[in-house]
Amino acid sequence: MSFSEKIASIMARPGQDPAAKDDVAWWLKYAGRGLGTVGSFIAIFLGVWNCVSVLLGHIGCLVSGMWQMVAGFLVIVCEAPCCCLFVDFVQNLSEWVDKRPYWNRAVAYVVLAIPAIILCPSMSSIFGSGLIFTTGVLYGMMALGRKATAEEMVASATTDSVNSPPPNPLGPAKQTQRSTLVDNAQPMSFTGLPHFDSNV
Repeated sequence: MSFSEKIASIMARPGQDPAAKDDVAWWLKYAGRGLGTVGSFIAIFLGVWNCVSVLLGHIGCLVSGMWQMVAGFLVIVCEAPCCCLFVDFVQNLSEWVDKRPYWNRAVAYVVLAIPAIILCPSMSSIFGSGLIFTTGVLYGMMALGRKATAEEMVASATTDSVNSPPPNPLGPAKQTQRSTLVDNAQPMSFTGLPHFDSNV
């Protein structure tokens, strides 16, 4: 692959998906990619800051900083391969990650973010890894998909359920999806004072 082909393939990728996976809003896709890219740079910088704390004798913060830098690099590789242009495997890895469902990225980013916070719960690790964690949350929202329209939600709430639950032994079963919490409420009673005092 020549240098110009590599540049062309990187520049063609950000706005297009190889296969239309879903109907996720365009702004949510760009928010996930943008937060992943910017948040990773900040996480790497704050990871270096955590590593400097080894001078004060905080070994856990050294390990946390190294973990945070590696996590930030992995997120940059997945979200913005143009930032790692001269590493050979980056484009292939990024294309492989793009073909995976959104929930895979969500789980990976959340799992990558947690150990740095556990090892050194300082502001720099919480903020740096928190940005990666938030990127995972955005991808989790993409995996859930678009919310139903108001008409679909009203229709779902008002129609009778085809598969009704088994009959309730405490009373007749209702055929709608509406809550029966108030209908099943039992009256509260006061039993009165005890008949004797144990003097304990």
